[in-house]
Amino acid sequence: MADNKLVISILKKIGEKIEEQKEYLTELDQPIGDSDHGINLARGFHEVAKKLPALEDKDIGTILKTVGMALVSTVGGASGPLYGSAFMKMGMALNGRMELNLEDFLKAMDTAIEAVKQRGKSTVEEATMLDAMVPAAEAMKKAALEGGESKSVLEAGCKAAWAGAEHTKDLVATKGRASYVGERGLGHQDPGATSFSFMLEVVKDAL
Repeated sequence: MADNKLVISILKKIGEKIEEQKEYLTELDQPIGDSDHGINLARGFHEVAKKLPALEDKDIGTILKTVGMALVSTVGGASGPLYGSAFMKMGMALNGRMELNLEDFLKAMDTAIEAVKQRGKSTVEEATMLDAMVPAAEAMKKAALEGGESKSVLEAGCKAAWAGAEHTKDLVATKGRASYVGERGLGHQDPGATSFSFMLEVVKDAL
């Protein structure tokens, strides 16, 4: 599915996608958060981009752990620790690997979800990034079980992630900054669920 070089290329492209969508992500954050999700995440991935050249010959686990640490140290708000933990735990799951197959990727996704649940003390239906992550992981596992190739599995994941992000408009947030606005958050799409969906889309397109 991917070797360490492709993982680095995907991470660069994720940074470009976040930069391209940073105004939109920040706009989503305005009614329900600190109005900085896109700006913060773009800053984090600028830092990641600086570290990538030194990681070209490293294993995938080391690459992802380094990304996670960069995000934790540079991204403010809740998204830094959440995305940082997700990437670090994925890195631990893929320690020493120079290549990963679809099964490895799906296991690493499960690890990332667990990291976000623990760090955010949250679960699905609470208008967080998990509302995109969990349906995406479930759709990908189902597609893989049905014998799908990487491309069709990731397509199923992206479709479910975007549907999950859209669904956050119908949920009242009980976690994070968005919980302060309560029912006034209804009708607003969660920025974290949206940024995750963009990231998964980059992975799909790269493969």
